[in-house]
Amino acid sequence: MLISDVLFMGLEKKVIYLYILRRNEPPLDKGMIPWLGHALEFGKDAAKFLTRMKQKHGDIFTVRAAGQYITVLLDSNCYDAVLSDVVLLDQTSYAQVLMERIFSLDLPNHNPESEKKRAEMHFQGTALTQLCSSMQNNLQHLVTPSEMGLKVSEWKKDGLFNFCYSLLFKTGYLTVFGTEKNNSAALAEIYEEFRQFDKLLPKLARTTVNKEEKQIASSAREKLWKWLTPARLDRKSEHQSWLGNYVQQLQDEGVDAETQRRAMLLQLWVTQGNAGPAAFWVLGYLLTHPEALRVVREEIQGGKHHRPEERQKNTPVFDSVLSETLRLTAAALITREVKQDKKIHLSNGQEYQLRRGDRLCVFPFISPQMDPQIHQQPEMFQFDRFLNAGGTEQKDFFKEGVRVKCPSVPWGTKDNLCPGRQFAISAIKELVSTILTRFDLELCDKNAKLPLVDPSRYGFGILQPAGDLEICYRIRS
Repeated sequence: MLISDVLFMGLEKKVIYLYILRRNEPPLDKGMIPWLGHALEFGKDAAKFLTRMKQKHGDIFTVRAAGQYITVLLDSNCYDAVLSDVVLLDQTSYAQVLMERIFSLDLPNHNPESEKKRAEMHFQGTALTQLCSSMQNNLQHLVTPSEMGLKVSEWKKDGLFNFCYSLLFKTGYLTVFGTEKNNSAALAEIYEEFRQFDKLLPKLARTTVNKEEKQIASSAREKLWKWLTPARLDRKSEHQSWLGNYVQQLQDEGVDAETQRRAMLLQLWVTQGNAGPAAFWVLGYLLTHPEALRVVREEIQGGKHHRPEERQKNTPVFDSVLSETLRLTAAALITREVKQDKKIHLSNGQEYQLRRGDRLCVFPFISPQMDPQIHQQPEMFQFDRFLNAGGTEQKDFFKEGVRVKCPSVPWGTKDNLCPGRQFAISAIKELVSTILTRFDLELCDKNAKLPLVDPSRYGFGILQPAGDLEICYRIRS
């Protein structure tokens, strides 16, 4: 996921001007409160608010929020065509604002396209294979009894979210940043500081932190910056590693050492902030849907004798479970600044005019992912939704008789796909497979339900729960 693909609703400089609707512009909904408009409702629960606006106005509309006019596009069959214009629809200025608010980071000369191309080199082909092998080795190390502080067959209680997030964060940290391999205490401290920071990330983005929260976030950032000083990180064969390549790019852009440290925290969140929560939802849905758990377990058991790189290739049921989980929980809000007046066309041929200075937002969570015309009972987890009767991937979904280009958009749109998506998928599948084969795992309360989502996380990638799901687990002998 890219830093520009998250939502913020901060209180920007107060500018009030008369916004008169022009010909062919989307319906305008200013809200009842002058200047502030819909900012509070938008920030409190973006999914609920935008669903209400869609029911009222259709697939495109403009709302006012904290002095900003935001056009929301919810016609999924035209996302790729509209967002392919990177000249008139700019993501850079928006990303700069977010980086300053969340990470206290200023990179005025940074080239995100160059960064993306460099990342793509290191997250595909042989480099991806090596990265996945390193990830698997690190995970297997972390689930040994000594690392987990457990005796074999000793039961332990934990929250499933903390269990998954901590394991996958530590695995990813060791794999990508390459330090603290033999220091469990330091790794645990880094994770705890990261969680303190991550919990406050939506409020930092929206500039709604109170004084105490601001101090907590500042303290966590400072500690993480110290851990993430580039000189401390493992950059062996750095010309071949993604991290070394990224640091080199920053140096080429004239970025000083202090700013490089801050940029490392940005990359820590971008690379490690979503896989752990995704793994939680996958296991949470499996534990609360026994039939799905049984079928996935059988599929994993059937491939356990294969080499690690082969185990993940023939798992159609597991793949469907993952796709369905991401459909229900991937909720990034893709945002662009409109640099010049621009015409766009919806998939039905209707033409609309976007106004210079406004903001364009696309929210795939609502459409296509939660659209009842595309997915029957979209709020329900159906483990075989993305599976044909013959065991192949279900790719054909329709809306009003027209084939939907993408029934789910967890990794971004066509021209803006997350470069690390294959690595993230591999890490999630490896963690879930490892837990289901190496551990006895059960709900503490067999009738427990998945917790509700934290609505403040809409717009920030994979959703996080408002509570946790208590589990009991032990390492198998």
